[in-house]
Amino acid sequence: MLDVLKIAGRNLSRYRRRTLLTLLLIIIGMVAVLLFIAVTGSFKTMMVGQITDSVLGHVQVHRKGYVASIDTLPLNLNVKPGAVAKVEEVLKQDRAVETWSPRVKFGGMFSNFSETTSIRINGVDPVREAATVPLLPGRMLEGPKTGPLVEKGQIVIPMLLSRGMKVALGDTVVVVATNRDGSVNGKTFVIRAITEAISGPGGRDGYIHIDDARELLRMKDAEVSEIAIRLKDPAQLPRVTAALKEALGATSGKAPEPTPGKTPGGAGAGDGKPALEVHTWADLSPFASLASMIDLMTVFIKVVLVSIVLVSVMNVMVMAVYERIREIGTIAAIGTRPSRILSLFLAEGLLLGVIGTALGTLISLAAIYALNLWQPHFAFGQQQDLVMAPTIATLQVVTVALLVVGVAVLASLQPAWKASRLDPIDALRHV
Repeated sequence: MLDVLKIAGRNLSRYRRRTLLTLLLIIIGMVAVLLFIAVTGSFKTMMVGQITDSVLGHVQVHRKGYVASIDTLPLNLNVKPGAVAKVEEVLKQDRAVETWSPRVKFGGMFSNFSETTSIRINGVDPVREAATVPLLPGRMLEGPKTGPLVEKGQIVIPMLLSRGMKVALGDTVVVVATNRDGSVNGKTFVIRAITEAISGPGGRDGYIHIDDARELLRMKDAEVSEIAIRLKDPAQLPRVTAALKEALGATSGKAPEPTPGKTPGGAGAGDGKPALEVHTWADLSPFASLASMIDLMTVFIKVVLVSIVLVSVMNVMVMAVYERIREIGTIAAIGTRPSRILSLFLAEGLLLGVIGTALGTLISLAAIYALNLWQPHFAFGQQQDLVMAPTIATLQVVTVALLVVGVAVLASLQPAWKASRLDPIDALRHV
């Protein structure tokens, strides 16, 4: 085999210009694909992290029907205390779950005593919320970024609301809300912090302490609108989601079967109430469509790379066979087996693929390293000064490399097969 590769290398060196042009096409294709995967993959990971780590969490649990009516933040579809206890019991048993945060969400009116506008309020446990969405404290444009996220009697408001209502840190404001029974209640708050705008969900949300939210809504029970969950490893998302659906009876939309020896309760069991629903961040964020588009574009550019390699290598090999017909006839006439001739041309395609892939990979990794040193900044939606830090997994590099080498060998197969089947006498007569 080593002799075959040596002969193949010598044959490629005989046609240097054509070989270099083919290698250049393969290298350009490799660099384009690997850079695209690194940049878009890192952008996708960063934006998903922005959404999950500052707003949504990785998974959320709601009462059935809540997400379908989420625009109105219905209070009549809150999760009852028994169901909350059931969810927390299930979460404690799953080692992939890092933490979770109960939330009370509702729409209200925000007033600075001279003007009034609408606001979406998140009543949260400050410690658990900061652990579930760890990027949220860092989004504070004004106000403390350390310590409790919010304390009783305080409110965190979005930047858009602060500018529109002309309110600042330390100002006293009023939040008015209508509870489930239709009665109206108001409560004064002091502005603790102002959050930056974010693309996607959460761009206009305010935060208060969960006890203040229940007091404002006159809740008698410790019910919640949703439970946001953070995982130790986001790669475990499909497994954890499936496990939660099964444990909470959310897969079929029915209440889970009671465990023998235990009193039925929890996620709608035994009380005739709807079961719970489990939603991933992708179910709740419009960015999921953009993430899917990025994946589709990655597949498309891989197809383009395959086409470049296929056409360039096949062109070289077809020309090589055509120009060396008499040479092929000579070696066939002296007793060289067709399989040997086949392997000679396949080895040329293999060398083209391996050399082009190796050089393309090295250039791509160097370019990715240079981009990380440069750290270019960019804006996305309402978010400014985001830093591009492209990375690429070893598996992705290996996959693309194997794809290119495989296509190069495949492109050589037809010309190699034709060369191995030439009749020696006809080949020697070729002019």
